[in-house]
Amino acid sequence: MSLALDDRDRSILSGAAGDGAALAMRLVVRTAEVLGAERLIPITRAHVDSCLYHGEATIDFAERLIHGGAQVTVPTTLNVGGVDLLHPELWRGDPVIAERGRLLMGHYRSLGCQPTYTCAPYQLADARPSFGEQVAWAESNAIVFCNSVLGARTERYGDFTDIACAITGRVPDAGLHRTDARRAVLVLRLGPDVPAALLEDDSLYPVLGIVLGRRAGSRVGVVAGLPSGLSEERLKALGAAAASSGAVAMFHAIGSTPEAPTLDAALQGREPEEVLQVGMAELRSAHDELTTAQGGAPPETPIGTVSLGTPHASLGELRAVERELAGARPAPGVELLVSTARTLLAEAEGEGLAGRLRSLGVELLVDTCSYIAPILRPSPLPAMTDSGKWAFYAPGNIGVEVVFGSLRECVRSAVEGRVWRDADVWGTA
Repeated sequence: MSLALDDRDRSILSGAAGDGAALAMRLVVRTAEVLGAERLIPITRAHVDSCLYHGEATIDFAERLIHGGAQVTVPTTLNVGGVDLLHPELWRGDPVIAERGRLLMGHYRSLGCQPTYTCAPYQLADARPSFGEQVAWAESNAIVFCNSVLGARTERYGDFTDIACAITGRVPDAGLHRTDARRAVLVLRLGPDVPAALLEDDSLYPVLGIVLGRRAGSRVGVVAGLPSGLSEERLKALGAAAASSGAVAMFHAIGSTPEAPTLDAALQGREPEEVLQVGMAELRSAHDELTTAQGGAPPETPIGTVSLGTPHASLGELRAVERELAGARPAPGVELLVSTARTLLAEAEGEGLAGRLRSLGVELLVDTCSYIAPILRPSPLPAMTDSGKWAFYAPGNIGVEVVFGSLRECVRSAVEGRVWRDADVWGTA
């Protein structure tokens, strides 16, 4: 099987569009050969993760594209960078690293990318692809949301390949771009011991995502037993956690995701490779593992930080924080930080929501994320989060001990300055 290129592809590859575009096409062609694709297909938009500084190689690569005259040829949004460009005072690390991060973010703007700097581009009205649209998205949670919740089609594109696809406007005709690869091969059934009250609690969805990621690996799974019509926030939390504990790029939830109106539709009329049941013991174990603080952080454990908005908070989630605060402020010495997209922050500013949150002591972070950048105030106390992804990565990335809880538990704990648990949901664990 060999890769067939059309006249446009061959022209770019030959250097007719410049050295930068030729380099990008070589990357796309090599990726296609590795995947065994027979052709390249056009895309309508891209989301690029390469703008996050990971060392000088990331700057060298971007500068090679710039010096080669490259420009993106499809609308392209940018994922988070290393620093908050609107609130630089929140950076608490090496100023040299911050400057290199800013430089790289600027390089991607000069390639024609839109400076959105968000890990949740699907929350931006102008960036959401339609059902069936072929795109090239990077950032694990964005990929899984794109495929699963929007029904648009992308493979898992990583750094460098993402911008190469944006410049060439092409992707390999392989993987999740193809209908057959989107078939669920794993059925994950919730057991009869999972109580109805837990299904209505937001904290279930990141926990279930951790379980799905471990069970599915890189396979497409379908979850059976959830309520239909799940909110985008719950599907976002489920997918982000699944893409953290596993290599999940797509899942189906019966009655909630567009390619799974029924179990048979998700399976594309075929038999699954495996059917697994998930009961309360496994869910409780996953829930408890997301807390790394000493002793499992029982109620009354002092906390130093509450970090929300991973992936970036939607307007609905910002409103939920205000609602849960109900006029109260974090306890003295406790930092309550919410990450969101700069576009959504502007909307929140316009409706007065951002000002009200700040007046209650909430810090708002944009352009980056608190588990990849030195943002949190120094504290010997653990940090609390409602995000399975943040809980999964923060201990290794920034060296903090974590307490996992629902949004309600996080906000109330911030106000009290110590861990508060809703015993009616998971008990007091």
